[in-house]
Amino acid sequence: VQLQASGGGLVQAGGSLRLSCAGSGRTFSRNGMGWFRQTPGKEREFVAAISWNGGRTDYADSVKGRFTISRDNTKNTEYLQMNSLKPEDTAVYYCAAAGLFRYGNSPNDYDYWGQGTEVTVSS
Repeated sequence: VQLQASGGGLVQAGGSLRLSCAGSGRTFSRNGMGWFRQTPGKEREFVAAISWNGGRTDYADSVKGRFTISRDNTKNTEYLQMNSLKPEDTAVYYCAAAGLFRYGNSPNDYDYWGQGTEVTVSS
């Protein structure tokens, strides 16, 4: 599975962004997917995850109620809708694919990673 993240940019606090992650590979529709973020000097942080069929989702407490993860298996794409953005959401965001029918909230649960897309939220 190869992943390509996009949609990052500069936004003011309170604004919105939608990240996309396009996947290639025959198993995409059977891979759990996730989003993580990282700032300089810190470990990669879990943001959200979605099961292979979209039936289960999980969010970090810091983004619950503001971010929504979704996927469209017909397009081999997952999304992260980010609303009410805060300066502390500033980070490089990475999409990731887990093994077949798996997903989780640890980077160790994921086998494939996209290149990252930068999100900057100004105050």
